[in-house]
Amino acid sequence: MSSEGTGRTERAAADSRILPAIGVLPATRRQRVRKMVWIAVWMVFLGGPVQDLTSGGHSAAVTAAAATAFALFGAVYVVLIFRHTTFPLPAGAVRAMVGVMFGLACVLSATMGDVWIVLFVYVTVAAGAVLPERAATGTVAALVLAIAVIGTDFGRHLESDVWVSFVIPAALAGTAMISARKTARAMRELRAARATVAQLAANEERLRLARDLHDLLGHSLSLITLKSELAGRMLPGRPEQAAAQVADIERVSRQALVDVREAVGGYRRPTLAAELAGARTALMAAGIAADVPQPGEDGQDGHGGLDGTVAGVRLDPEPEAALAWALREAVTNVVRHSDASRCAVVLTLQADATACLTVTDNGAGPSDSAEGNGLTGLRERLALVEGVLETAPGVRGGFTLRATVPVRAEAPAQ
Repeated sequence: MSSEGTGRTERAAADSRILPAIGVLPATRRQRVRKMVWIAVWMVFLGGPVQDLTSGGHSAAVTAAAATAFALFGAVYVVLIFRHTTFPLPAGAVRAMVGVMFGLACVLSATMGDVWIVLFVYVTVAAGAVLPERAATGTVAALVLAIAVIGTDFGRHLESDVWVSFVIPAALAGTAMISARKTARAMRELRAARATVAQLAANEERLRLARDLHDLLGHSLSLITLKSELAGRMLPGRPEQAAAQVADIERVSRQALVDVREAVGGYRRPTLAAELAGARTALMAAGIAADVPQPGEDGQDGHGGLDGTVAGVRLDPEPEAALAWALREAVTNVVRHSDASRCAVVLTLQADATACLTVTDNGAGPSDSAEGNGLTGLRERLALVEGVLETAPGVRGGFTLRATVPVRAEAPAQ
C-alpha cells in the first residue's frame, strides 16, 4: 500500500474514533457518549408530561405514582434505543420491554390527560428501532391506530388536533426508524463486502507478485547456484577459471537485483484504472455525483476509458503514472476543499499527440491563497515526463484541473 493510501486509511480511522459512520456500531467511549447525547436531545418532546407533573394539578400520591411510571418508561426507552442497538438483548426481553412501554403509555395517557399521549410516539420509535422488520411494521401501524383511538376518545372527538400533534409524527417516526435500520444494515453489508473485495484483491496481488518474482529470480538463482558449484570444483586447481565463474556470478546477481527493483517499482507505480476506482469511491463517499468513465470504457472523439489507452493509443508507464497522480490529487482536492456536488473526469487525445486529463467540479472555485504543496508536487511530477499542469476556474463556477502528457502515436494498444 502506498504512503498516500496509508495516510487516507489513518485519517479515516481517526475520524471513525470520533463519530461512527452510518451502519457502524459505537466502539469507543466518545462514540457512546455522542450517541447518548443524540438520544437525550430527542427527549425534549417529553416536556409536556414533565410540566404536567410539576404544575401541582395532581395530588401528591398521583404525582409520585406518575413520576415513578414516567421514570420507568424513560429508563426502558433508553435501554432499548442505546443498550440494545449496541449490544443486542434477547428477543423475548426486547418484546417484553416494548410491551411495558406500551402499557405505561396507555395507563398514563388515560389517567393523566391528553398531554401524555406523546409517550406513544416514543413507543413507536422504540418498536421501529428494535423489533424485526415485519414485526416492527405491524407494531408501528397498531401503535398509530392506538394513538388515534385514544386521542379522539374512541372516535367521539374526531376534530381533535391529535392527528397533527401525535398521529402523523408517530407514523413518520416509526417509518423513519424502520428505514434507518434498513439503511444501516445495507451499509454494514456493503462495508463487509468492500473489505472482502479488498482482501481478495490484496491476496491476488501477492500471488501475482510471487509469480513474477519467481519468473524473474528462478533462472538467475539457478544460474548462480550452478556457477557457485562449478567455481567450488575448480578451486584450488584452476583459480583463473574459478575467478571467471565468480565474475559471472556477480554479473548475474547484479542483473537480478536490477530486475527486482524494476518489478517493485512497477508495482508501486499508480495506474489510471486503479485511481479511477479510488476516485469514484471517494466522490460517492463524500456525497458528490461522480461523472467518471468505467475502466476499459473507450468513447468516441478521442475520449479514453482511463485503462492506459486513449483512442486506441496506449500510454507509456511513466506518463500514465503522472496522470494517475494528477487524478488522485484532483479528486482529493474536490473532496476536501471544493464543497462541490458534482465532479467530472475526462481523458482525451489532443491533436498535438498529447493526452489530456480534465477534472472539473461545480464547487466554490479556486482560493486566493498560494498554490498548495500538492499541486506544486504534481507540477514537478508532470515536468519529469514533459507534461504540463493547468488550473483555472470552471466555466460555470467551480474549479478545473487539466494535466497534459505526451503519447506515442506509433504504439497502438494490442
